[in-house]
Amino acid sequence: MRKKSNMRRSVVVFAVLATVFANQNFAQAARLSPLSVPAGTVLTFYLQTRLNPIAENEMDALPKGTILRVKVLDTIDSAVDRDGYEFRGEVVSPISAGSLTVLHADAQVHGLLALLRSRNHPEGFRYELLITQVNDHGKTYDLTASLSPSFVDSAPQVAGATKTVSPLAK
Repeated sequence: MRKKSNMRRSVVVFAVLATVFANQNFAQAARLSPLSVPAGTVLTFYLQTRLNPIAENEMDALPKGTILRVKVLDTIDSAVDRDGYEFRGEVVSPISAGSLTVLHADAQVHGLLALLRSRNHPEGFRYELLITQVNDHGKTYDLTASLSPSFVDSAPQVAGATKTVSPLAK
């Protein structure tokens, strides 16, 4: 009877230890590569497909991957600013669909610094800048645009690299 009890404890201890060590093998590092964008920087954003839009708008006529060139008006620094930090910008190049100008060069942009989970990133998470809304001559458009052509994880990034975006010449 004592042997069965000891054996049962051994099996339970082994199962608990195996679970603990298995979870540690898949744990992600808490360190993130910082993202820093000085005010005045012109960035290229890529329009993404809107999921379940409440109402259609002119932006829906533009294909996924349409390029938006945006001058960032606020300094963004992931070492200081947290997930959800809102930033402002201004469209620098008009966007057209055929002969129709959908966005003018002075359209006001609203965006977010987002912390996204990333399966392929060595640290498990990555920072991304997202445009969520554009105001152009009295019209407001909800949209999603990111610095990456796709939200799908790309090839793994080098761990420890600092992603700093520098201003372009005016």
